[in-house]
Amino acid sequence: MKRTPTAEEREREAKKLRLLEELEDTWLPYLTPKDDEFYQQWQLKYPKLILREAASVPELLHKEVQQAFLTLHKHGCLFRDLVRIQGKDLLTPVSRILIGNPGCTYKYLNTRLFTVPWPMKGSDAKYNEAEIAVACQTFLKLNSYLQVETIQALEELAAKEKANIDAVPVCIGPDFPRVGMGSSFDGHDEIDMKNRAAYNVTLLNFMDPQKMPYLKEEPYFGMGKMAVSWHHDENLVDRSAVAVYSYSCEGPEEESEDDPQLEGRDPDIWHVGFKISWDIETPGLAIPLHQGDCYFMLDDLNATHQHCVLAGLPPRFSSTHRVAECSTGTLEYILQRCQVALQNVREEADNGEISLKSLESVVLKQGEEIHNEVEFEWLRQFWFQGSRYKKCTDWWCQPMSQLEEMWRKMEWLTSAVLREVRREGVPMEQKNEMLTSILASITNRQNLRREWHARKMYQFTFSSTVFKTCSFSCLAWNSAIK
Repeated sequence: MKRTPTAEEREREAKKLRLLEELEDTWLPYLTPKDDEFYQQWQLKYPKLILREAASVPELLHKEVQQAFLTLHKHGCLFRDLVRIQGKDLLTPVSRILIGNPGCTYKYLNTRLFTVPWPMKGSDAKYNEAEIAVACQTFLKLNSYLQVETIQALEELAAKEKANIDAVPVCIGPDFPRVGMGSSFDGHDEIDMKNRAAYNVTLLNFMDPQKMPYLKEEPYFGMGKMAVSWHHDENLVDRSAVAVYSYSCEGPEEESEDDPQLEGRDPDIWHVGFKISWDIETPGLAIPLHQGDCYFMLDDLNATHQHCVLAGLPPRFSSTHRVAECSTGTLEYILQRCQVALQNVREEADNGEISLKSLESVVLKQGEEIHNEVEFEWLRQFWFQGSRYKKCTDWWCQPMSQLEEMWRKMEWLTSAVLREVRREGVPMEQKNEMLTSILASITNRQNLRREWHARKMYQFTFSSTVFKTCSFSCLAWNSAIK
């Protein structure tokens, strides 16, 4: 069953088509460091994009992070994601793993990723290999370092904005003088900056371009092969920063600088591309990324601009640190939601059947909405990705079993509602109210189950519990409405 694109997706596709029509057979201009106006344009149009050159990062941290990348790759911990774009299922060319606060998730392109927990204070995470534990600890250490650097960059940006200074330090080497907070900042500013740099997850990426038979060409500027197409990072806290550590496996001798005779960017070197969203006047930027470089997207840059990753020749890792919007994306949240739905259980019989405390429309409607949420936003998302998380840790196994058990009780809740609808003596008006309150959720559930069933050819493994019983409430519903 083909999924209908959302209004936002349709609008985005329409903008893209209009832009391509305006361009016809011409390329938009873009700049690289060998262009005279490159840094001037960066300061003028992209001041909230900051690059920290590798030499400004502690050498020991480089060594530990790069070893951690190789460790996770060696143990097969990174996977290509099956995502949905314009109603189509596509495998990403990039392999990924999400590491972060225990119980957090991050959703992009209709796929929810579940964190491999980094060892925070109070965490009870157990890892399958000691090397994996060390790697997760290293990315927590990198996270702390990038938080400090991000706050420093936000302070520098704010100080220069208050002083009306145009020349923001967009590219910073090891000897660049740092700007402090100063007396012009109050406590509120400091707290706000810390919140915007409170990275709770990092999405690790890996790709070897030599093993990819096909990569899309960049469509607007002619920048060459893309590892990741133009996009905004999704599901982040508003105006929060994004910090990226880049590691291209270039060997003992790093690539030479761009050939001055080469037009455009050097296709052998990885670059990150930036453009103002849907703007055909301002030149784009293609910024080369060398081993150990870090870049930061500050304030609203992620909302007002788009970025892409342009493939080079060597394999490349990156660690992309984000403040994920987790108000509906933590284990604690979904367990609390399930408890709300199950508050309507009066008693449970030995055979699993239950009776209801309330038949009020608002209670029934909420229960079925939570039923859908736990099934399609959590259980199916988790099991659809198979046993990938067991490569690193079994942290999610017990919580997912708990959610399955709660989901099973919600199936019986649905059955109990339909049993009440069929029961003799219930006034027709009350029956209609009960059916009306759950109709939208049940219909949506039926459609989503068909959609997920159609994706089975792509999945690695499923939870047998979920799929043995998932047709129950649909069958019960069909019986009730006949």
